[in-house]
Amino acid sequence: MSNPPPKKAAIRNPGPAAGGSRGPQAPGNTVKFARRTPSGRYVSLSREDIDMEGELGADYANYTVHIPPTPDNQPMMDGAEPASVAMKAEEQYVSSSLFTGGFNSVTRAHLMDKVIESDVSHPQMPGSKASRCGMPGCDGKVMRTERGEEVYPCECRFRICRDCYLDAQKDGCLCPGCKEHYKIGEYAEDDDPGDVKHYLPGPGGMNTSKSLLARNQNGEFDHNRWLFESSGTYGYGNAYWPKGGMYDDDLDDEGGGGGDLPEQKPFKPLTRKQPMPTSIISPYRIFIVLRMFVLLFYLTWRIRNPNMEALWLWGMSIVCELWFAFSWLLDMLPKVNPVNRSTDLSVLKEKFETPSPSNPHGRSDLPGLDVFVSTADPEKEPVLTTATTILSILAADYPVEKLACYVSDDGGALLTFEAMAEAASFANIWVPFCKKHDIEPRQPDSYFGLKGDPTKGKRRSDFVKDRRRVKREFDEFKVRINGLPDSIRRRSDAFNAREDMKMLKHLRESGADPAEQPKVKKATWMADGTHWPGTWAAAAPDHAKGNHAGILQVMLKPPSPDPLYGMPDEEQLIDLSDVDIRLPMLVYMSREKRPGYDHNKKAGAMNALVRCSAVMSNGPFILNFDCDHYINNAQAIREAMCFVMDRGGERIAYIQFPQRFEGIDPSDRYANNNTVFFDGNMRALDGLQGPMYVGTGCMFRRFALYGFDPPRATEYTGWLFRKKKKKEEAAADPETDTQSLKAAAEDFDAELSSMLVPRRFGNSSALMASIPVAEFQARPLADHPAVRHGRPPGALTVPRPPLDPPTVAEAVSVISCWYEDKTEWGDRVGWIYGSVTEDVVSGYRMHNRGWRSVYCIPKRDAFLGTAPINLTDRLHQVLRWATGSVEIFFSRNNAFLASRRLMFLQRVAYLNVGIYPFTSIFLLVYCFIPALSLFSGFFIVQTLNVAFLCYLLTITVTLIALGVLEVKWSGIALEDWWRNEQFWLISGTSAHLYAVVQGLLKVMAGIEISFTLTAKAAADDNEDIYADLYVVKWSSLLIPPITIGMINIIAIAFAFARTVYSDNPRWGKFIGGGFFSFWVLAHLYPFAKGLMGRRGKTPTIVFVWSGLISITISLLWVAISPPEASAGGRAAGFQFP
Repeated sequence: MSNPPPKKAAIRNPGPAAGGSRGPQAPGNTVKFARRTPSGRYVSLSREDIDMEGELGADYANYTVHIPPTPDNQPMMDGAEPASVAMKAEEQYVSSSLFTGGFNSVTRAHLMDKVIESDVSHPQMPGSKASRCGMPGCDGKVMRTERGEEVYPCECRFRICRDCYLDAQKDGCLCPGCKEHYKIGEYAEDDDPGDVKHYLPGPGGMNTSKSLLARNQNGEFDHNRWLFESSGTYGYGNAYWPKGGMYDDDLDDEGGGGGDLPEQKPFKPLTRKQPMPTSIISPYRIFIVLRMFVLLFYLTWRIRNPNMEALWLWGMSIVCELWFAFSWLLDMLPKVNPVNRSTDLSVLKEKFETPSPSNPHGRSDLPGLDVFVSTADPEKEPVLTTATTILSILAADYPVEKLACYVSDDGGALLTFEAMAEAASFANIWVPFCKKHDIEPRQPDSYFGLKGDPTKGKRRSDFVKDRRRVKREFDEFKVRINGLPDSIRRRSDAFNAREDMKMLKHLRESGADPAEQPKVKKATWMADGTHWPGTWAAAAPDHAKGNHAGILQVMLKPPSPDPLYGMPDEEQLIDLSDVDIRLPMLVYMSREKRPGYDHNKKAGAMNALVRCSAVMSNGPFILNFDCDHYINNAQAIREAMCFVMDRGGERIAYIQFPQRFEGIDPSDRYANNNTVFFDGNMRALDGLQGPMYVGTGCMFRRFALYGFDPPRATEYTGWLFRKKKKKEEAAADPETDTQSLKAAAEDFDAELSSMLVPRRFGNSSALMASIPVAEFQARPLADHPAVRHGRPPGALTVPRPPLDPPTVAEAVSVISCWYEDKTEWGDRVGWIYGSVTEDVVSGYRMHNRGWRSVYCIPKRDAFLGTAPINLTDRLHQVLRWATGSVEIFFSRNNAFLASRRLMFLQRVAYLNVGIYPFTSIFLLVYCFIPALSLFSGFFIVQTLNVAFLCYLLTITVTLIALGVLEVKWSGIALEDWWRNEQFWLISGTSAHLYAVVQGLLKVMAGIEISFTLTAKAAADDNEDIYADLYVVKWSSLLIPPITIGMINIIAIAFAFARTVYSDNPRWGKFIGGGFFSFWVLAHLYPFAKGLMGRRGKTPTIVFVWSGLISITISLLWVAISPPEASAGGRAAGFQFP
């Protein structure tokens, strides 16, 4: 059993009992040093080599690899040293180091004095300005506080860097300045946090007596083993509510940490569920039932009255109409119970951020949130777009200390890395400016592009001056971002030329033939003059796409728990004296990629982010974004928290926001906004078990992502509404000892034994230790008797321990390419693999386990993104979605195989997801039936009698009534509804059809499907924001709709001419076939308008091929069934030459 965490007083003044006395070091307990050369090679050095400053060349200066502090290397725990200074040193080391590692490689920390070429001022960011170390021969930067003030470990105020400070600790704990033992000075016992503004609690509960046991067979330090044997309580991400832990003295002073609730205010709900008005939803349901019976009678009549003149035409039409009725039923049944929801942000603030007996100081009691941003290719996904997305996240209205942002660069590009560093630097001015003046939106490019009066609603007199200054800084920021590719290329060319000269000089000195000079790798160089460990511009072994080490860089270190206000105007660009200038933690991550491993595309990158964030910050909730989606409503995160923190919120797996887009043409020609789905279908599903997960803009419960069941589940045993409550499952208590964490997993999942925990989650003890912590912190407050799985108020007001190197080293190991081998990641845990629509599958798995979801529609759009507005890219986007649906249909994720925990109507909705692409087969045939009818002279019915016309009229009227009522309760425009109908036919006859073919090829022949990223930038005509609307690239997807349109046009002309020249014209059949042909052409109007958009844009081959196919089919029909000449031999007979 490990030792319990010490009291906070013991951390501040660690004595022998707290830190343990360190005797003579064991022979195997030495610290390894190495230096990194500009060529990227690591050279091991002894202590004697380090002391020989004269023999070290300039190539070795400032590049060190330091073994992270371990239980057997903990100089900061000596009794004479204040823990706060040591923790500041460790934090500075973490934020200034680039961590790399991976398969069969040692985790290394490369200390970076310079991250970007521009100046950095924010103290949370690596490479910021600081004084140099006072040690002779050392040019390291001194330790600093969150404000950037220098930290002096000794009263003599001798400037010293972190590495020299640690060396001094090992050399007798003597200050190099005054040659005396380090004095505690101002860091003596002082329990008043107001006097020590920058106090950081140290990692408690660390048992150093087990240091020799925490080594693996090779003698290297084993982080996993140490985490498990030392209670795993160190690190930024493993803060929890300890039993008798380090903060009990604070809680005693502040009124306790959530025992028996004292007198509380009356319970107020955070959310309200608002059913649709009866005057709208009741007629809507009646018309659904009415149309269902009308379709039943109509299809029965059609079957009983075949067209004996053209049975083949009747047979095709009746099969298609039967399928359309079935497809319509699947689409309409889940829409019978739409709901609206509202939140009360004032109650959220009152409950979680207002002083109370359990929270005297009014610190935020909200749970932590980790925000994921994924990008893969800086050429197709511009880094400026990604950078502005990051800025909107950092400026979100949520407690800074509870927010962390992770950027996943799946391409491992230095361009993305430096762009994120530039964004972190600009956030120093942008985020306080947004907080000071309550800016909306908090994405700078969108904000400065707004039309109208920017001073509207602004009360501060210095707003105009501040805005002008920030606008100037943003313009310079964009120039730096746009200049990064050239800057990196010039820098790399210069360093590569220097390496060539060095190699040539070495050959001359050694007497070798310069003509046989070995080829020097053309590397990509970082701003500090070292090799970039990721992908190089010129691919090389271990530095190519799909083959590079894992990279982790803390761009902005975790903020302090207390507010940090800025300086007056004369010391800053703008006056921030009353503004909290802290920034959320920002982490750059590029997972390891190696040949021979299936990296599972975006789903694999998201799972790597889940593991990395669990070790580092372990926010109980996760919000994921695409790189082109930014936060448009700073309060959106708080609105989502209202649902999960309200009564019953423990059963909610995720909160899905509607996807909104900017840059769409005013007419929304190709239904890019998809409002019918997001405002209609998703709102209706919210009245059932919850909306589907559809990608970006979704906030997850981390515990649900781990594959666990909800604390309370419902089993549905009937067809519609009969249900049976399942017995509640006991939830594990995070106050248990770390050695029993594996056993606690059995309380969450009955099928999960302690022996199977590593097989499900991997061998990281830090990751496993974070699971019950995340579950506990995600619980709502136990402030109402009906809250059965709650947590005590004030439990999350305790500051988290600072981030330290062992935690980051552990995070590097969990993003290795081998970590998921023989685990359940991608199968049960995290994002699910095996489909291009991993989002829908992941949401389905959660619903299938009994979780619920909620649809959050704020009054102001929560997030905004971009969408392809050109026809070809739009069809390829739909093709990717439809292909994923076909994969779902042929997999075990088919809703036919769902469990009893999935509601019947929810099951129908998921069935529709897998079935809707197959409608394209029948739709394609049905679009040709009017043309075939016109060519042949027959119709789908033998005569246009009264029964058929009445059925047709009733079906049309009910369709119009349902459309109008759906527009009413969903709030969409009638034009949007019609645009959706048009694009349904366009995509159904092109993208959906191709998706069915591709899905069948994958299932039957095993042919894998590959998709490319959609470019986010316009192709040309930069002066026109809708230039992409007129860009039509060649694609085979364009052929079927063009063919349908041309054949129907030719058929109308052919039938009209034949009817006119006929002795006995049958206008009824012509009108019937012509009406349906016109209906098809009306749906294809946006498609035709897109093809004819701008002269010269459409490839000629498209018209040539489509024309050839149309003419061939027309001539083939005429050859098979030529028109008959008139009996009187009149020359008016229609004949082909």
